[in-house]
Amino acid sequence: MSTFYFCALATLFFTWQTIHLGRDYRIPAGVFLALTLLGLLDRLQTKQSIRRNYPVLGHMRFLLEFIRPEIRQYFFESNTDAEPFSRNQRSLVYQRAKSVTDKQAFGTQLDLYTTGREWINHSAAPVNHHESEFRVKFGGPDCSQPYEASLFNISAMSFGALSANAIRALNKGAHMGHFAHDTGEGSISPYHLEYGGDLIWELGSGYFGCRTQDGRFDPEQFARQASLKQVKMIEIKLSQGAKPGHGGVLPGSKVTREIALTRGVPEGVDCVSPAAHSEFSTPLELMAFIKRLRNLSAGKPIGFKLCIGHPWEWFAICKAMLETGIRPDFIAVDGAEGGTGAAPVEFADNMGYPLREGLAMVHHTLVGLGLRDEIRIIASGKIVSAFDIARACAMGADTCNSARGFMFALGCVMAQACHTGNCPTGVTTQDTDRQKALVPENKAERVFNFHKNTLKALGELLAAAGVSHPEELTPHHISRRVSEHEVRLLSEIYPQAEHREILEGKRSTKMLERYWDKASASTFALPRG
Repeated sequence: MSTFYFCALATLFFTWQTIHLGRDYRIPAGVFLALTLLGLLDRLQTKQSIRRNYPVLGHMRFLLEFIRPEIRQYFFESNTDAEPFSRNQRSLVYQRAKSVTDKQAFGTQLDLYTTGREWINHSAAPVNHHESEFRVKFGGPDCSQPYEASLFNISAMSFGALSANAIRALNKGAHMGHFAHDTGEGSISPYHLEYGGDLIWELGSGYFGCRTQDGRFDPEQFARQASLKQVKMIEIKLSQGAKPGHGGVLPGSKVTREIALTRGVPEGVDCVSPAAHSEFSTPLELMAFIKRLRNLSAGKPIGFKLCIGHPWEWFAICKAMLETGIRPDFIAVDGAEGGTGAAPVEFADNMGYPLREGLAMVHHTLVGLGLRDEIRIIASGKIVSAFDIARACAMGADTCNSARGFMFALGCVMAQACHTGNCPTGVTTQDTDRQKALVPENKAERVFNFHKNTLKALGELLAAAGVSHPEELTPHHISRRVSEHEVRLLSEIYPQAEHREILEGKRSTKMLERYWDKASASTFALPRG
């Protein structure tokens, strides 16, 4: 209350000085009058206790809370606090995106004796490092238009979640570096097509870009979009790491004319993305949908993305592959640590398998079924460095996707305001003025550099480990500290499947022992008994 009274007395004092002594104190009198009126409103309102008990001064609490992330990030956060990305991680991306030195002096800043610390083991006989693009072929025997993909690609981020200029910059960078750009479930916008970069078209439960007026899948629209030369693969989104099993609503106020045209929805009307697909409800129907899309796309690679949830659902999908003989060309495994523009806190923090456990389960099962050579695995979830890629490949991934890494390359400062429309760097906003801060031509160069320099660093890392290609990496190459006095190889932590062992009746993990026989290709549910 003392601040309020002080403002009131100051108003009277400066007003008296102005009127009776002829001194020009109109500005301070006006300022303190405004503060006094603000304090009066604080005292009269009943919604916020702090403002009621501390008129005027109470607003400092809300101001400090508003700028808390920036204060913490720039003044108090250490270089290694990874929440969600450390300063060192972000700096590494910025440096590689700008093609400036990414070397470090004076040794590591990490505590190598912390439980959970991981590293790649070097070889006493390192190989010569040769520049390589590390290409990986996607497309099984039923695919007539296979795709040679880069090992490192841009993960799913929709137009609408990202600005038009961000999409332009990402796609131009992908075109320059000959790597792929995942559209996200918001469909293919004009900005995805402007520079000719390779596209992975993500097909979510809303079927945006190929839907009927009532939100069902439209095969004719799909075939037209899929025939675009830029579209190299199609990815069915079952779930994503940051909010698995959760649909979404883009409020009508945000459904601009551009977004409406891109997604095939009415302008100004709430755009609903259901939690589940309407075209299939069982694993067998999912396989049939994969075959249908492959035919409609004239033989382009078709796969699906999921964050592992109930293990029996994953086993049911595998049984459907065996029963139908239909295989996806790829499976994208998204980790629960993955990012999103906006997700309920409980979903982001407490839903879905983290990448490493999900990746290990998918790889192990496919090996045990003798299907691993037919299906490529993509890993995504907090991958920004060459070591992140190497670890994912050692655990079974063929290629890796990164979303936030490429956002950093665009200039993202991790303001964590993606869902507000107030992104300070123009990456995640539809505000045309804010978007102007992001110049596509300039940022495309940084996207290209980040990709190129990260793969260069990966090549050097592999050479030191004594291998020439990521496909040679195994869990034997990576170590993890599991306690203060014990270090174990990942091959000792995660089960290593033998080829076709599941078909031969072996159940080498507790998950397989409990759920494999119970899982059914005809349902995602776990049958009773």
